Amino acid sequence: MSRKLIVGITQGDGNGIGYEVIIKALADERILDMFTPVIYGSSKIFGFYRKQIHNIEQINTNVVTSARDIHPKRVNIVNCLPENVFVEPGQPTSESAKSAMTALKAAVDDIKAGVIDVLVTAPINKRAMVNEGFGYTGHTEYLEKEFGVDEVAMIMVSDRLKVGVVTGHIPLKDVRESITTEKILRKLRLMKASLQRDFGVDEPKIAVLGLNPHCGDGGLLGDEEQQIILPAVQQAVEEGILAFGPYSPDGFFGLGNYSKYDAVLAMYHDQGLTPFKALAFEDGVNFTAGLPVVRTSPDHGTAYEMAGRDLADPHSMMASIYTAIDVFNNRRRYDELQAGKMTVQMPDTEIKPRGGRIIE
Repeated sequence: MSRKLIVGITQGDGNGIGYEVIIKALADERILDMFTPVIYGSSKIFGFYRKQIHNIEQINTNVVTSARDIHPKRVNIVNCLPENVFVEPGQPTSESAKSAMTALKAAVDDIKAGVIDVLVTAPINKRAMVNEGFGYTGHTEYLEKEFGVDEVAMIMVSDRLKVGVVTGHIPLKDVRESITTEKILRKLRLMKASLQRDFGVDEPKIAVLGLNPHCGDGGLLGDEEQQIILPAVQQAVEEGILAFGPYSPDGFFGLGNYSKYDAVLAMYHDQGLTPFKALAFEDGVNFTAGLPVVRTSPDHGTAYEMAGRDLADPHSMMASIYTAIDVFNNRRRYDELQAGKMTVQMPDTEIKPRGGRIIE
């Protein structure tokens, strides 16, 4: 039997719903048979929000200053914030932003050192953190830099739908100039590799969306589909990637065509995340593909308007934890299989996807 994984969970913005969804997600003591949770933040803030939540029995916690001292049968809290940390539910503050940064750095340091196995990040306030010198527009960009990788992909994950994006946290006005054939290709390569290694899909089929309304209507509403996206799809097919499209997003999601594919690649943030959250918000997970470690996050934000009111739904946090564990185990199995494979020359099999044409 494999050992229990150690799941590191950052508190996020302490004035949002992070602690509430964490506490609710870890409330059932039976989960301690599955994994060992380690929360990076403050036992003081944990205790404050614990008192605001009803219908939860006693949670056995273990407060430590280092994740090396955790208890395998307790909800562990790594006190990495000052003792006098102050909580203002519903208010984005300088202190809450700095605390989120501190907790995130502590968790990243530990996963780099192998102290924890996977990383789950609670929601942050991006603007507040940038104002405090964070220097990144989100977790994804920060982790890309911290782990020194050339390319990552934000993939929204649920049981029924997986959506990646070519461009992430950038203004809409900058999207067009950021989209290139090579960038789309890099995302498709990364998504294929992640779907195989992280999610156990042998030959993933990936649908690619257009950029303009009706995929440009033959050039009437824009030529990015013909000049940029279609060549990327065609080259991906030549490389053995089962890429299809580009598809007009409204009809693609409206007709439920996403169910025919293992994943969807959208051109920009809201093009992909809006339909994803409409279809799978409750159990949606933000997964960062391309990192050497496993990182997930709930698909919602800080929700200040709910903070401290016992209204937060923990299902996305729960899904984030379970997805992180599943991906970790999938990677381990995949790597073991790859290492154990004998080199056998197999006859070539030609695969002809339906990529290479614009579908409005």
